[in-house]
Amino acid sequence: MKTTLAFLATAFLVSCTSSATHVGGSGSTGDVKPYPKKICIVSDNRLGSMGTPITRVYADQEVKFCCKPCIAKFEKDPQRYLAKLP
Repeated sequence: MKTTLAFLATAFLVSCTSSATHVGGSGSTGDVKPYPKKICIVSDNRLGSMGTPITRVYADQEVKFCCKPCIAKFEKDPQRYLAKLP
């Protein structure tokens, strides 16, 4: 019983600490292009200035945000923000 509880606790912690979420695309994380900037794609705030950056993958492109409200803004018009990337 202790072993099962320890395993479940570890699995829960690992799932909670993963901040990357894949949205759209092929579903393969091996071909994901890394995010090239040190600023939020939406607000241009320095990543980490509002807490731990949030990472998402859109159509095989990693994207980083400074906060949750920036994710909502991005999702209203992703092409506008993805155009900022080289």
